[in-house]
Amino acid sequence: MTASNKTTDQIAGNQVAGDRVAIFDTTLRDGEQSPGCSMNLDEKLRVAATLEELGVDIIEAGFPIASNGDFEAVRRVANMVKSCSVAGLARAHPKDIDRSWEALRGAARPRIHTFIATSPLHMKYKLQMTPEDVHQAVVDSVGRARNLCDDVEWSCEDGTRSDHDFLCRTVESAIKAGASTINVPDTVGYTVPTEFAALIAMLYERVPNIDQAVISTHCHNDLGLAVANSLAGVGAGARQVECTINGLGERAGNCALEEIVMALRTRADALTCTTGIDTTKIAPASHLVSTITGFQVQPNKAIVGANAFAHESGIHQDGFLKNSETYEIMTPESVGLKASTLVMGKHSGRHAFREKLKELGYSDLGDNAINDAFSRFKDLADKKKDIFDEDIVALVDDAALRGNDRIKFLSLQVIAGSKGPQTAELELEVEGLIVKTKTEGNGPVDAIFNAIHELCPHDGQLQLYQVHAVTEGTDAQAEVTVRLSENGKSVNGMGADADTLVSSARAYIHALNKLVVKRGKGVPEAISA
Repeated sequence: MTASNKTTDQIAGNQVAGDRVAIFDTTLRDGEQSPGCSMNLDEKLRVAATLEELGVDIIEAGFPIASNGDFEAVRRVANMVKSCSVAGLARAHPKDIDRSWEALRGAARPRIHTFIATSPLHMKYKLQMTPEDVHQAVVDSVGRARNLCDDVEWSCEDGTRSDHDFLCRTVESAIKAGASTINVPDTVGYTVPTEFAALIAMLYERVPNIDQAVISTHCHNDLGLAVANSLAGVGAGARQVECTINGLGERAGNCALEEIVMALRTRADALTCTTGIDTTKIAPASHLVSTITGFQVQPNKAIVGANAFAHESGIHQDGFLKNSETYEIMTPESVGLKASTLVMGKHSGRHAFREKLKELGYSDLGDNAINDAFSRFKDLADKKKDIFDEDIVALVDDAALRGNDRIKFLSLQVIAGSKGPQTAELELEVEGLIVKTKTEGNGPVDAIFNAIHELCPHDGQLQLYQVHAVTEGTDAQAEVTVRLSENGKSVNGMGADADTLVSSARAYIHALNKLVVKRGKGVPEAISA
């Protein structure tokens, strides 16, 4: 069977047409493997709910055997999500597969995703297994998974550097053993589009039972070709694409969900395939993942970057004002970047604020989160002349991240300047107890962090301190990212405020809260001033 006459009757348990591409999101698994990108349980559930609302077909929720935390996250996501499949990753080991099924068994549409490397390099040096042993492991692992779960995906790790004869043999055997999805990963981002398309076409030509499975792509971005390679795979007949929000992932990341989806949508004339994604939810999803992980989206990032729909050149501006299609191949509204219809300022009321939140995609916030965000909005409006949508988004996301914090920011007073000493007077609420202290430091930020450390002693080391202006102008809100590392585990904290120093304190406290949860210990005993 050739790629050109391949049709797909079923993807992820949903009846679909042959030109429907399933979107397999692995933000919670591969995306979380980015250094410093780990998420706690509540954050994973928020991302999973957003992915379900976005319309992805499969959510890869994690690697259940990796840790008890990963197992619980997969189990909770599996029990929560109803409208799409939930996958758990497993190596070709019986314990991995059994653990994955234990986490997934409560899902409406569970999928076990098992894998083993098939390239000569990986088999010899990493696995230290012969090709025959690897082939048998494929048969055994897929068969075991299929006996537990109706939906099994098998991946040939480092598939793009595998011997073609061996690859065809293992793919055929995986399908015979019960795999209904065959994923071909470009694990190290090595291939190029023409080569990858030829590889997919070769599988269609040479694997006799290929019509019994959906072919999937999983491309990494080491050469900046993840999206291009994935599109080439789709052109050759692949009908599932594995990707992440904002292209998160190990090393240079994965194929970016927003880019693959909008490429298929915008160039439907050339690519002739569709997805089930609600594209108007893309920008809110991107911002949520960026806020939770602390990975800022670069301004010139396609689709969701701050400059994606910005025009500064006079020639561009003139053409755009005459007809937006002269310089925009898609509209901001199509990806959820809506133009402002409500002018927000210090005289705006709670009702207008709620309406603005709905317009920005925050229709399901609880009263406490709304009240906290509104209070901080009014404070900001007293200080800042122009309130932009981005300001409100930053406030709301910052408020949402604080919902279950055990350490809470109350107040901060800082003395800074060239004469010194720089001091910080900080007040926190720790497990319901109000504590405060006054400390000195080598600069105002150092003084603030010293104060936090004094009130909540910990062993975390500061790995990253980054300040980002939410909007333009000298009165812009500051969004600060802090990364703490303890015993080899890293967490990111985010904070937003009109005052950069307050934002810095919020970010450090947010990271410390995540570190406390991650290590499974209580908050260190507070020391009152």
